[in-house]
Amino acid sequence: MKSYTVCRASAPAWELVPEIEVNTALWLPNPDIRMTAQVCHDGDNIFVRLRAWEENIRAFLSAPDSPVCEDSCMEFFFSPDPAESGYFNVEINPNGCFFLGFGHGRHDLCRLFPENGTELFNIKTARHADGWEVSYRIPLAFIRKYYPDFEASQGRKMRANFYKCGDKCKKPHYLSWNPVTSETPDFHRPCDFGDVIFG
Repeated sequence: MKSYTVCRASAPAWELVPEIEVNTALWLPNPDIRMTAQVCHDGDNIFVRLRAWEENIRAFLSAPDSPVCEDSCMEFFFSPDPAESGYFNVEINPNGCFFLGFGHGRHDLCRLFPENGTELFNIKTARHADGWEVSYRIPLAFIRKYYPDFEASQGRKMRANFYKCGDKCKKPHYLSWNPVTSETPDFHRPCDFGDVIFG
């Protein structure tokens, strides 16, 4: 299982934050799409930046509660407490439309609708000639609504995975950081998450 150390940064200088290659092709051949992920923190927020090199971008959805995995989509799933299987899933398309959920698997996943969610998470997207990117923050205060004792203390471990998908893209695809052991498409598998450790 892969691991990643989340460095501390008062303001994200992304050129200094180590990249994760999200390059495990799942269920379908990879149609020449590449994704990287970066994560850092300042003690009060977790900052995430995801970047995709993708020729045929699909970005049709923008309404709240949209199934953004049908579009070009990048995702971060994380379990704040590695001793149990509860996790958040953050899924975002190039329009900044996002799906936020919490559960222990597909069987009990609940949609979350935080007030002013786009502003709370400070979601920013950008298009490039060769793809797109998204950056956002996850306030620790938000996580503490579900895990009251959560702190980004040095050495603390989470479990997590990063994904790239596009169910209705011209070339459907599924990529992950850590391999997923399901025989059919399913990202909702905390048993397949890797280790994310706060530095």
